[in-house]
Amino acid sequence: MLNSLTNKRYSLFWIAFHIALGLASIFSPIPVITWFYVVLISSLYRLIKDKGNSFIWLIFILVYLTSLELIARMAYTSPYVPYETGKYILFVFLIIGIILGYRRGNAGWLMLFLLLPSLFIDESGETNYQNIIFNLLGPINVALAIIFFKKQTLSKENFISFLKLMLFPLISVLAYVLIKNPKLDTVDFSLSSTVDTSGGFGGNQISTGLGLGAFLAFLFWRKRWTFSGYRWLDLILVIAFSFQGLLTFSRGGMFGGFLGILIILAFEQHRDARDWASGLIIKLVKIVPVVLLLFFTFSVADDITGGTLLLRYKGETRGTISGRREKDINIITTNRYDIFIDDLKLWQKYPVLGVGPGASSQMRESTRGFLAHVELSRLISEHGILGIIYFIMLLSIGFGVFKQIKRGELNAVLFAFFIIALFTTFHAATRTYVSPLLFGISMLGIEYDPEPDQEDKDTGTDDQVKPFLPQLDI
Repeated sequence: MLNSLTNKRYSLFWIAFHIALGLASIFSPIPVITWFYVVLISSLYRLIKDKGNSFIWLIFILVYLTSLELIARMAYTSPYVPYETGKYILFVFLIIGIILGYRRGNAGWLMLFLLLPSLFIDESGETNYQNIIFNLLGPINVALAIIFFKKQTLSKENFISFLKLMLFPLISVLAYVLIKNPKLDTVDFSLSSTVDTSGGFGGNQISTGLGLGAFLAFLFWRKRWTFSGYRWLDLILVIAFSFQGLLTFSRGGMFGGFLGILIILAFEQHRDARDWASGLIIKLVKIVPVVLLLFFTFSVADDITGGTLLLRYKGETRGTISGRREKDINIITTNRYDIFIDDLKLWQKYPVLGVGPGASSQMRESTRGFLAHVELSRLISEHGILGIIYFIMLLSIGFGVFKQIKRGELNAVLFAFFIIALFTTFHAATRTYVSPLLFGISMLGIEYDPEPDQEDKDTGTDDQVKPFLPQLDI
């Protein structure tokens, strides 16, 4: 099944299928539940049967099934497809992969060890099993992903194929939100995240998915890799993801996607700058159309909202506009700064081992009851010095990914994934599948094929790219 999904001969069919899946999800959870188990069971069968390619199968199962999390959540599939199923899929299949011998990321073992003492700590006296799972499984999955993915290699063809698998479920999310939206001229756009243009769900989660979708669609369009088979259609997807993501009025997810796009553009400019004069021309030719595209998309969205969108991205609120409140970093970050400061105060009281997973929200002074949206402050308050060491190790691993950029264009893509994952931890912690999965993906090594002839380069296509595991019969 997954092999068929990556076969470019069927690209338009699978795009249409996932659009239909998203639309069907508006009316019933049954289509998503059925599809989830069809993919899971068929993929497990292939994993068991084709042991020689177990690493490839594990990666593709991880990527596709975790990416189904958001549309499953929107379709209310729980308990048949559990809420936050991405976390559980990651945990189970990463453990399976590690047991099978894919465990080269030694730093991940130490990161995992740093989290374990918190299992025996609860300074609030109010933490239960669900709170521990909710708060601890995310960073555990990050550590497991590093153990599993680091120093493993994929071919360029397989890498492009699993990007397709990551994008397909996000198309379902896009279709759901587009159809579920009310008429835009009836929406009362305010200076905060809105459920009206988020399909009735939390804007932060939806915009994170749409922002990632915009970045992935941009990669296929910009790199001329085959997704739909038509560059104009790939471009429409970039615009649609960006436009709808902006209309959620949740800024974090869109900032993450656009940050990834800027990293790709920055790498291209550095690579192409052979001398000052020709480099300047190449930069302008390549970057101006993208800048104009993003500016046009933002301008149209802002015009539809009557200028409210621009005010939102400036960090304005009704209070700051009326003069009742002064705009500061806490207002700009939607109270995340106050939560961050309260977490630091908790760390001052419990500096060594912290207050325990999930306990910080019960013990903060002015932000009691609020969930942590910044993973760094949550690690500090709930894990103490061990949490700080954990985060420093994560940053050092990211620096290693950055140092690999010069080795090839796909290394820049890997670094972009790391930055998107890291940025997501500053507005959605590690509660979604996005950060653990993208951290893991960024650890991969990419095997490059020999450079094609110049004649092939000038075609502007990727016809030489084959679907993954072409030797398997379906």
